[in-house]
Amino acid sequence: MTRASRAVPSRARRNKVLKQAKGFRGRRKNNITTANAAVDKAGQHSYIGRKQRKRNFRALWIQRINAAVREHGLTYGRFINGLGIAGITVDRKILADLAVREPAAFKALVDQAASAAKA
Repeated sequence: MTRASRAVPSRARRNKVLKQAKGFRGRRKNNITTANAAVDKAGQHSYIGRKQRKRNFRALWIQRINAAVREHGLTYGRFINGLGIAGITVDRKILADLAVREPAAFKALVDQAASAAKA
């Protein structure tokens, strides 16, 4: 029996990598050795980026909440502490959204947190 050439699977494997490298600059998009390394590194960056995105959004929400709370004469730490004492469990994403879109509702939360913190 004659030996089967592995040309089709090899070409398919290379084409898969080159397709992932589409949009890269220079030799990284059309040289398989360089494209392999570039695609591997891009995968590492995207994996790390998915973790960093969560951190970045949490930091953004905290900054928005802090800015909105300071308009009412409170600090972020005292506000969060007051919410905990009052037994209000609203996550930071929702709090930041309330601060931007529903100032009246956010003001009510600030008042409840301030009164709970004083008591």
